[in-house]
Amino acid sequence: MDPKSKLILALDVPTFEEARVIVETLGDSVVIYKVGFQLFTAYGPFVVRYLQAQGKKVFLDLKFHDIPNTVASGIASAVGLSVPVHEAVDAAGKKTGKFAPLLMLTIHTQGGAEMMKAAADMAKKRAAELGVVKPLIVGVTVLTSDAGGGNVSALVLERARLAQASGLDGVVASAQEAPMLRKELGKDFVIVTPGIRPADAEAGDQKRVETPASAIKGGSSFLVVGRPIVKAKDPKAAAESILREIASVV
Repeated sequence: MDPKSKLILALDVPTFEEARVIVETLGDSVVIYKVGFQLFTAYGPFVVRYLQAQGKKVFLDLKFHDIPNTVASGIASAVGLSVPVHEAVDAAGKKTGKFAPLLMLTIHTQGGAEMMKAAADMAKKRAAELGVVKPLIVGVTVLTSDAGGGNVSALVLERARLAQASGLDGVVASAQEAPMLRKELGKDFVIVTPGIRPADAEAGDQKRVETPASAIKGGSSFLVVGRPIVKAKDPKAAAESILREIASVV
């Protein structure tokens, strides 16, 4: 398995120019990027379209959470991002043939079963209507910035079970809960884990963190990494170091 298919780079930066430099610097080392509130609020679908035109897969992390109909409408619009709107060209004006459909997006499991089912059903329906691959729909359980407590694991499992029963493809959860979720919910359930830090990196504002190797061994499907790469003196070298660590256990 290609370790690049496990690594998601979090583009949590304020400007498109910073995002562009990161993407160009990392080159072929990273193929999946997370776009969250910060960039999407500033630039909207443009930043998603830019990444797609580079052949990069996008994890759209907007954490939809509202009444079922409103969330379903948002999901329908997001699925529409998998439809190409133009043909990308390189610096010489030649068509590149590159385009990657939307890989994955997030909703909040706190929205409840009805909301999650509406999102899952709409994703399938809209993807079929547009003739595109349905993006994975994953539910946020408990944020990794939460320091945790005696009932966090039970709460994560409860919400993950509800997400699976509602038709979601997976969940976002701490790598510390990944082994439990993998055991309880099966080998095909997607587990996305933020809060990933190489052994020599600072935890920052993340409380429940794991190393890339321990997260993969614990059952994580995708690892979301931001600052350890983006803020590194040599981002490409940092990314490739993480990829080697992932490769050692897959």
